[in-house]
Amino acid sequence: MSKQSIFGRVTQLARANINAILDQAEDPQKMLDQLVRDYTDNIAEAEKSIATTIGNLRMQEADYQEDVRAAGEWGQKALAASQEADRMRGTGDTGGADKFDNLAKVALERQMQSEKEARTAEPAIMSQREVVDKLKTGLDQMKEKLNELRNKRDELISRAKTAEAQTQVQDAIKSIDIMDPTSEVSRFEEKIKREEAKVIGAQELAASSLDAQFQNLQNVEVKTEVEARLAALKAGKTADNVTALPSANQQQPQSGQAPSTSYNQ
Repeated sequence: MSKQSIFGRVTQLARANINAILDQAEDPQKMLDQLVRDYTDNIAEAEKSIATTIGNLRMQEADYQEDVRAAGEWGQKALAASQEADRMRGTGDTGGADKFDNLAKVALERQMQSEKEARTAEPAIMSQREVVDKLKTGLDQMKEKLNELRNKRDELISRAKTAEAQTQVQDAIKSIDIMDPTSEVSRFEEKIKREEAKVIGAQELAASSLDAQFQNLQNVEVKTEVEARLAALKAGKTADNVTALPSANQQQPQSGQAPSTSYNQ
């Protein structure tokens, strides 16, 4: 994977609009789960690629530092050789001086080569550093986006569970609505009302029967008094005496009390 493609993909993922993606999703929770998996995989892939890019940069920087160090060393060697040539020339050793001058020239050539390599590496290193900085920034944004995705997913899951619980509560409330004629409680209440009505009907029926019994008893008492009066007539008593006879329903005197006597005026 090229550096540009790595940078392009990280930037694209980091700039992704989560809300727009969710608006297009039929099942936001599943979409978020998939996005979390994709982001996690992409972050892992980006980290590997960025690590490789950083490793290459560090190698380039090391080569650059080696060129700079070598240029400095070759410069020191050239100076030392030149100084030695001057010393030997001062002593009259022209051959030795020329030899050290040639060594100084070789050192200077090596110095120039190292400096050239260092100058050539500088633009590439600067560009690579910019790419690495951007990749790190994009990676940090991806990690922030991943946290945002996870929080959004957890929020949606929590809201979905809350909505489901509320729906269950509402369903439960509907199932026990005593005002609903189709509910079990309403039917049970209706059954109890019918049983209570039966009890009231039975009580009224029992009361009617008792009244009838008392009425029959009164009829029997009347018949008994009629028979008693008829028997008195047949015994030769006058009508007035008959009317003075105690009726069957009149209270008889208790023992030890004198019977009351009726006197005709």
